[in-house]
Amino acid sequence: MDTKMFCFQCEQTAGCRGCTGNAGVCGKTADVADLQDKLTGALIGMARAAKGKRTENSDQLILEGLFTAVTNVNFYDKTVQELTDRVHGETARLGSAVQDYNMKHLWDAQEDIRSLKALLLFGIRGMAAYTYHAAVLGYRSEEVQSFFYRALIALGNDSLDRNDLLPLVMETGKVNLTCMELLDKANTETFGTPVPTEVSLTVEKGPFIVITGHELYDLKLLLEQTAGKGINIYTHGEMLPAHAYPELKKYPHLKGNFGTAWQNQQKEFADIPAPILYTTNCLMPVKDSYRDRVFTTEVVSYPEMVHIGGDKDFTPVIEKALELGGYESDQHFTGINGGHQVMTGFGHGTVLGVADKIIDGVKSGAIRHFFLVGGCDGARPGRNYYTDFVKQTPKDTLILTLACGKYRFNDLDLGTIDGLPRILDMGQCNDAYSAIRVAVALADAFGCGVNDLPLSMVLSWYEQKAVCILLTLLHLGIRDIRLGPTLPAFVSPNVLQYLVEQFGIKPITTPEEDLKAILGE
Repeated sequence: MDTKMFCFQCEQTAGCRGCTGNAGVCGKTADVADLQDKLTGALIGMARAAKGKRTENSDQLILEGLFTAVTNVNFYDKTVQELTDRVHGETARLGSAVQDYNMKHLWDAQEDIRSLKALLLFGIRGMAAYTYHAAVLGYRSEEVQSFFYRALIALGNDSLDRNDLLPLVMETGKVNLTCMELLDKANTETFGTPVPTEVSLTVEKGPFIVITGHELYDLKLLLEQTAGKGINIYTHGEMLPAHAYPELKKYPHLKGNFGTAWQNQQKEFADIPAPILYTTNCLMPVKDSYRDRVFTTEVVSYPEMVHIGGDKDFTPVIEKALELGGYESDQHFTGINGGHQVMTGFGHGTVLGVADKIIDGVKSGAIRHFFLVGGCDGARPGRNYYTDFVKQTPKDTLILTLACGKYRFNDLDLGTIDGLPRILDMGQCNDAYSAIRVAVALADAFGCGVNDLPLSMVLSWYEQKAVCILLTLLHLGIRDIRLGPTLPAFVSPNVLQYLVEQFGIKPITTPEEDLKAILGE
């Protein structure tokens, strides 16, 4: 590439082709983008050096390094360089000379090779995030961890052709299924099985802290450290499903949810009288109006922000909350559609607990169809499609949802079917395993394949975790997925044609046309 920067890993990439020049649409500078490429090249070099002699440190560095390069995680050149230096140090300790892979070879490769390698790279970046969360809770998988090394080595092998890479891309989906199952086990065994919970959107008067991201363990530690201090805790974005976990919801000062989807944070956090703690991705460039109250932890990093290190001492966040004092009176916020509360907690444990009721509903005709409408949210025009789609679904259909895309419609009151809310929030993107469990269980109950169920998947994507989830769905043989608001820029025409022929993947059109096609009307 002749430009200073090239990045096309997220849905909002410029012109649906790639971000070039001095900065990306996400706000990442060309310097940070270049450093992230160098970090990836260093990881490939370390993976080669570690062949047959992996260490716990090299395992951890792979998770941190891949996670750091996920969109909206790290905007700080200093911390990316420091991480790269740590990777180089580990490579040397493994007894090898530092020989980083030049990522220009990947970006300049033949179109289909670049496309398949991009799918592989972005898939393992997403999977690294899930693996990281499970590892924080002490859960690890040899199958998953060893695959990272194989994938990285393949990325650095310029002699591989399409026939070599395509099976590896599909294997990413298989391994990610193991990864998601591991994370589900880690979360439920640590925090309990989620239960349906109504979450208020009102922020009570007095000091409070907003916590965002996906790291539930950070929330637990924050709740412990703020207990009895007169500080309320509010979730934001992907942290919303935390309210459904028994070991988290038992804290009375976990009060509710603040704000809507991640891409609205620059407006919603303006002049907020409380600190915001970022635990994972979905950090946007910080505005001056709330710059003095942003804190980061884990792999999240931004210039000049206070970072909470591995000791997890949240004292600076707590002191800032007490200093700012919160609102002087209760503030009654609403969701995007005007609702004052939202529901969450319909994970596979809950939904399968009423499976007989759901099965009877299908047999009686009370439930005609299931829609899984989930995935990432973003700012690109066209995402209103998902709100309009859900609003237009017939009253005898159920909507399963997960990840931050649900903020487009999760405050809607669409009524119930036999006591079940028509919108069932299954959790974070981390909880995609729940949707898979439910789909497989229903197929077993009806003695058919998942593709034979009255179930349609209408997905939105933004970043790399959505990539590995999509690959998992394809590994399971699930067909006719509708994907939007645009198709990935890194998928070449030939690779797209393969996905269309093998799996029937299709872009979204309009809610009216797609519903008509799905329901055969």
